[in-house]
This record gives sequence, C-alpha cells and structure tokens, in this order.
Amino acid sequence: MLILIADDDELILKTVEHKLLKEGFEVILSRNGKEAIEVLKNTDIDLIITDIMMPFASGTEILAASKALGKETPTIILSSLGQEEVVLEAFDLGALDFMVKPFSPNELLLRIKRLRLN
Repeated sequence: MLILIADDDELILKTVEHKLLKEGFEVILSRNGKEAIEVLKNTDIDLIITDIMMPFASGTEILAASKALGKETPTIILSSLGQEEVVLEAFDLGALDFMVKPFSPNELLLRIKRLRLN
C-alpha cells in the first residue's frame, strides 16, 4: 500500500513516516500542497493523509485535485482546526476520516488498517 503524507510540519511527517514504514507501508512525503498534487498526477496512490493548512495548496485543494484527476483515493484529513465547516467541506470533497492534531500515531495506524479492510 502506497501512502502519500502531505504536511508542512516536519515532526509530523517524520513521525508518521517512521510508524508506517515500520508497519510495512510504502510512503511518499510532501511538504506542501503543490508537491502533493504533483505526486497525485504522476503516481497511483492508495491513501492520502493530508493536513488542511499548508503552503501553496490546502488539504481540501488536494482532495479536489484528486477528484479532478478522476481518482477516488481514500483520504484522511489531519488538522489542528476543529472548525465544523472545515470538517464538513473535507467530507463533502470525499474525505473518509478526520483527525484533530495532536493525534496518536497508533490511532492513525488503526484507522488506516480499518480503511484497508473496507
């Protein structure tokens, strides 16, 4: 399973990368939304994990770009924003899950495994 992690927080990127690699997943890291959209254009991704607020393109823009490319890639949104309209917009665009920062990497792993089983 190839997972795209898009977040401008280096600590979160490295923490999630370490956890997922340890569990046998393949990972591509993007440090901003523009990089993430380029990855989606050129690579078949099985799961997107993205922050909402990032430079150059937001997590919701990444979701919209994925849809525009004709991809229905499962997506987990991460955000320190707990605002209801942001959550609803993410779900309207096709996000399957939403986690508020700070989050437990173990909980994220459980959610990924749950998505993989469905």
